Amino acid sequence: MKIFNVLTIFPSIFDSFFSYGVISKGISNRLIKINMVDIREYAFDKHKMTDDYQYGGGQGLVMKPEPIYEAVESVRLENDTHVILLDPRGRRFDQKKAEELSLYNNITFICGRYEGVDERIRSLVVDEELSLGDFILTGGELAAATMIDSIARLVPGVLGDDRSAEEESFTEGLLEFPHYTRPYEFKGLKVPEVLRSGDHEKIRKWRKKESIKITLQNRIDLLKDKALDSEAMDIIEQERVKMNKRAGLYTALLHYPMLDKQGDNVATAITNMDLHDISRSCKTFGVKKYYVVTPLEAQREIAGRVLKHWLQGYGAEYNSNRKEAFGITAIHSSLLESIADIEKMEGEKPVLVATSARKYPNTVSYREIAGITKDKPVLLLFGTGWGFSEDIIKEADYIAEPIYGAGDFNHLSVRSAVAIILDRINAFVQEDTL
Repeated sequence: MKIFNVLTIFPSIFDSFFSYGVISKGISNRLIKINMVDIREYAFDKHKMTDDYQYGGGQGLVMKPEPIYEAVESVRLENDTHVILLDPRGRRFDQKKAEELSLYNNITFICGRYEGVDERIRSLVVDEELSLGDFILTGGELAAATMIDSIARLVPGVLGDDRSAEEESFTEGLLEFPHYTRPYEFKGLKVPEVLRSGDHEKIRKWRKKESIKITLQNRIDLLKDKALDSEAMDIIEQERVKMNKRAGLYTALLHYPMLDKQGDNVATAITNMDLHDISRSCKTFGVKKYYVVTPLEAQREIAGRVLKHWLQGYGAEYNSNRKEAFGITAIHSSLLESIADIEKMEGEKPVLVATSARKYPNTVSYREIAGITKDKPVLLLFGTGWGFSEDIIKEADYIAEPIYGAGDFNHLSVRSAVAIILDRINAFVQEDTL
């Protein structure tokens, strides 16, 4: 029999919780025992005080050490027990910890209240400290009940069918697959046909795939550093490809209206390096299309000849990598033309995100930009000359955060800025998809 001792000043809190479901059955079948220990019974004074003001001042009371110490010692007189203090400072409780604790025959939970317990209790009687999560409860009782429920389910016989525990969320480090029961159709939603096929191998594969999909979507952290079999890795790769099919990221290098050193609006010249290097950066980081925008026909003609050389001429045979990079590059006469091109491909206008070395009220982080691309196309606007005119800044939906270096100097070439910003956005996209 597995014994759970609960040290609390409110033992009646647990009466209804352990009176229903599989826990009550486990108690009835003498598989587990819940031993409530009232800390007040071990208080020394006539008023049964279990708390007092804290040394050094401050808000809130602290639970006294003597009653808790004596309560633990009374438990230890009868059984060797593993003592757990429920405290926000402790390690976060999870399924792995539940499995570890299921190996103990006798566990004691200390339920703190108020501002916590006297610090000396930790060194005198506590074996380990556990937390239910990154939030604060009014006391440790709810945490104790939750942990007992999780651990008790792992005791052989408590669930009736021991295989149930093996298939549940977190047991294999994954969230559980969807479950269905009768009726076959409800409110227009039907049970997946594979579950009615009777083919156990197909059902197993479907459940494994769904489990991995749900984990990728909701708790990708569970998959990091986890050893998975080849079948699971294949499923993850397939899902990653699907998840990476985002609305898309586009870039535009504008040459008008730009500012010159005196602050006047001018049209700047297209440079060969901007064509080559930014095309390669965009291709490397998965940009769908790179627009070079200038209203000057002569400039567009020159840039067009460069592209033709690398896409169709001798350059295409000489350097296939450059041909591949220039395959996503287009020369446009205006920003509106680029926006219309994206709308034609995506079915909606892109979110305009301008780049700048300054912060604005609508400045967003690179993580936020990556998040926007999940649902909407994003057109990143890069400038030349001495930066964008105020008209472009006002037209943009957002401004990307500046690139911060080692000091105050952040006057990068546009080629360097494009590579850095795309790399940072891509890092957050990859983080979202393992």
